[in-house]
Amino acid sequence: VQLQASGGGLVQAGDSLRLSCVASGRTFRLIRMGWFRQAPGKERELVARMYWSDDSTYYSDSVKGRFTISRDNAENTGYLQMNSLKPEDTAVYYCAADRRRVGVFEYWGRGTLVTVSS
Repeated sequence: VQLQASGGGLVQAGDSLRLSCVASGRTFRLIRMGWFRQAPGKERELVARMYWSDDSTYYSDSVKGRFTISRDNAENTGYLQMNSLKPEDTAVYYCAADRRRVGVFEYWGRGTLVTVSS
């Protein structure tokens, strides 16, 4: 499975961005997708996760109510809609996917940089 993330950019505080993650290869085995981010000098953190079996979601407290994870099965694409962006959202964002419900994500895409100016 290969993942390709895109959609990052430079925006101002309060703006919105939508990140995309296109999956290719044996995607039929995937059952969950996650979006992570890593800010300079900080550890990578999980910001959103979706189980494809029931579309259940998880959001970190820092993004809850502002970010939305979704997917388009027909396009094998996952999305992260980010609204009301804040400077502290500045980070490299990564998408990840897995064939299992738990454990470290198996597949990772290259990051896409999101920069939010104040």
